[in-house]
Amino acid sequence: MVENSEQPVRDLLEEIYHTESRRILATLIHLLGDFDLAEDAMHDAFKAALEQWQRGSVPANPRAWLISAGRFKAIDQLRRRARFEMSSTPLDEEIASVPISENGLDKTEPDNAEFNDDRLRLIFTCCDPALSQEARMALTLREVCGLTTEEIAYAFLITPSTLAQRIVRAKTKIRGARIPYEVPSDDELPDRLDAVLQVIYLVFNEGYSASSGTSVVRADLSNEAIRLGHLLMELLPDPEVIGLLALMLLQESRRSARSTSTGDLVLLEDQDRSLWNRDLITAGLTLVDRAMSSQHVGSYTLQGAIAAVHAAAPTAAATDWVQIVRLYDLLMRVNPSPVVKLNRAVAMAMLDGPLAGLKLIDVILERGELNEYHLAHAARAEFCRRLGRTVEARTSYEKALALAQQGPERRFLEQKLRELGE
Repeated sequence: MVENSEQPVRDLLEEIYHTESRRILATLIHLLGDFDLAEDAMHDAFKAALEQWQRGSVPANPRAWLISAGRFKAIDQLRRRARFEMSSTPLDEEIASVPISENGLDKTEPDNAEFNDDRLRLIFTCCDPALSQEARMALTLREVCGLTTEEIAYAFLITPSTLAQRIVRAKTKIRGARIPYEVPSDDELPDRLDAVLQVIYLVFNEGYSASSGTSVVRADLSNEAIRLGHLLMELLPDPEVIGLLALMLLQESRRSARSTSTGDLVLLEDQDRSLWNRDLITAGLTLVDRAMSSQHVGSYTLQGAIAAVHAAAPTAAATDWVQIVRLYDLLMRVNPSPVVKLNRAVAMAMLDGPLAGLKLIDVILERGELNEYHLAHAARAEFCRRLGRTVEARTSYEKALALAQQGPERRFLEQKLRELGE
């Protein structure tokens, strides 16, 4: 080991925080049994690492060091609090009893080795039935995946303040109801599965198409969602789990083609398909066939089947839009959400022309659905542009631009407006 100056250590810790902080936090929550205490402990551990590593050396296992340091920081905090209150706390006793190995990790063996993943354990905890569905999504995205309040609020199409209150209430509920930090038993798993799948897919979507910022994608999030999808499929090979993993793999296969070298957005129809990852496509197509062969075909399986049709087309012009519309018709029976309706409208436009798609989108917007969703206005603008209705196209592009938060999407919409002017 070599001595380190402050800047290299600071750079290293920033990298570790970016790649490992959610895993560290999940383990600390498992050890400490409290969200806020674990988050404070993690930040204290990183602060201690900055002070100690630059004076000495970087440990061989930085993540284990940070977990151990965080745990003992939490114990010190609780003991100071106990002395101040002149009493011990049950939580202090619980933490002090957790066995820690030399590298700082919990030495207790899990009841089931397949569950030996703190982040997966934490996702099931955040998706406990005692919490509302909205709280499950918000809490998991914030605590397990590290999305900001603004990013999650955008995903839910609500205000950041509403989202923050939702997260606080969820943490309070977990403490008050003493919800355990563990995976459910085998007989409880099916009832908890749908909420977990929704969480994983929301994480993937934020990685596949970042809601804000300067990049089209956030590969760390999409990769993490796929990793969790693999773990969940090993745990519970339900057709919908398989379908979700297939969907994520097929969408992820297009990552390299979705933006230019300068970071600008490239639409599906304009992508260089030679850049698509054939290994991911092969794996995704295999999983789609496996999921579709079951007697239970759900929303994620159908979305995976739609992605498979796109993946199988050698060119955009060769896309089987008849098959895609049929699959969307089936999906509408399973999940008639506004976003599904929007995607079906786009498919109808590709099959029967822009006027068919425009009529469907106008119905959606007239009902007040997706008025705050920039992609709905962007799709309407594109259909109007193709129909030569330039004034309407400009108005819809401007609405989409006002709602878009991602840099590449904003540049794309600004370019469309310039082209209308020309």
